[in-house]
Amino acid sequence: MKTAVSGRRFRFSINMSNPSALLEEISAIPPKTRAVLEGAQSRNSDFPGWFREQQNVAWREFEGLPTPTAKDQAWRFSNVQALDLAPYFLPNELSDANAHALLERSTDLREISGRLVFADDQFLERDVLAENLSARGVIFQPLERAMLEHEDLFRRHFMTQPANLGSAKFAALHRAFVRSGTFLYVPRGVEVELPFETFHWLQGENAAIFPHTLLVAEENSKVTLVEHFRSADRHRAGFSCGVNDLVVGQGAKVHYVCTQDWSDRALGIQINATTVAREASALNLYLNLGGKFSRLESLSRLTGEGGRSDMLAVSVGDGAQEFDARTLQDHASPHTYSDLLFKNALHDRARATFGGLIRVEPQAHFTDAYQKVRNLLLSDDAEANSMPGLEIMADNVKCSHGATSGQLNEDERFYLLARGIPADVARQLLVGGFLHEVLDRLPEPALVVRLEELIAAKFARRGR
Repeated sequence: MKTAVSGRRFRFSINMSNPSALLEEISAIPPKTRAVLEGAQSRNSDFPGWFREQQNVAWREFEGLPTPTAKDQAWRFSNVQALDLAPYFLPNELSDANAHALLERSTDLREISGRLVFADDQFLERDVLAENLSARGVIFQPLERAMLEHEDLFRRHFMTQPANLGSAKFAALHRAFVRSGTFLYVPRGVEVELPFETFHWLQGENAAIFPHTLLVAEENSKVTLVEHFRSADRHRAGFSCGVNDLVVGQGAKVHYVCTQDWSDRALGIQINATTVAREASALNLYLNLGGKFSRLESLSRLTGEGGRSDMLAVSVGDGAQEFDARTLQDHASPHTYSDLLFKNALHDRARATFGGLIRVEPQAHFTDAYQKVRNLLLSDDAEANSMPGLEIMADNVKCSHGATSGQLNEDERFYLLARGIPADVARQLLVGGFLHEVLDRLPEPALVVRLEELIAAKFARRGR
């Protein structure tokens, strides 16, 4: 059984002589255009008044915050020139033909507990929950319904963690314009075996979308959520400014997997905040394949003893792609564990930047924390910049961090070539083996296979 809802659209456009005016000279926006921007949030009468007021406040916050510059430590080595928002607009309603075509493409996993599909911030379809999960109190619905039907729960957890890794301005922009996304709630003691799945599509040329995910896993629950971020056309420009809030209650287990495969002209910013309570565990894995410039900011805050956080990422870049990742492993309680493993495989002139910090707060004794970044440079023009760091304010801790960059092992490459394996295939096999260490940390074999297929598809596109 499936349900579908169509949402209304609003649009803004910026037409000024200075192409970077939206971010770099916000005060220069004509009053009429400013009024359109400020009033856009209140045009949807279905949103509750308190939420519309939050959006108006967020827009004023966005205006007041400084624009990121290359001199900011949080944006060191980043291409801040890519942050020009002037070309992008809030998209119009999808045509029936486009909506139908994207629904046909919105299947990835064979066995799931439920699926939501969005395109240009329009909710298209929901695969209804199995009756046994619904009867046990599991909620899986669009964000715009959740803020009405579950207001207390929504307001308690929606964007409660500050965006302190450099993109506070973009977090404010997201809050000002967010209108759709995913709400997943798993009650106490409920274990969901099959994953939930969502799709977020960029359809219109230069469309700007603001996808949001709010996942709340109560005490001793278990759930997996897989999100796909994709472009309908591989060469169509677009902008995505997404936020996800993952709330992991005491003793709960959450696996969150994100596959990002935007077009080669897309700008993407994703801000993640994960809070992990006592004896709980959260595993986040990000697969970055697309986008012209893609920035990930990920905070994992361990608030209860015995909490565990695994932060994983794989990025495969070619052409002039840029991947920028900033992370914080924040240990706020004693006897907590975190492990970060990021791997990048970079072809052509692709660039990867990583800035990560393990912070151990004064009361967080007996912390166990690791951070490792490895870069595989597959051409002379590929570039990787890694800045791991530690901030330790407690005793009796075990923390380590490190970053390496290198090329393919020529002996291994020669071994494969000597056995008649073509050079391109040999390179793909060696890169796949390099990346598998990250994917293998996922406990769901079917998910590992699917992620490997997506990476293989990226290699296949290089061959065309």
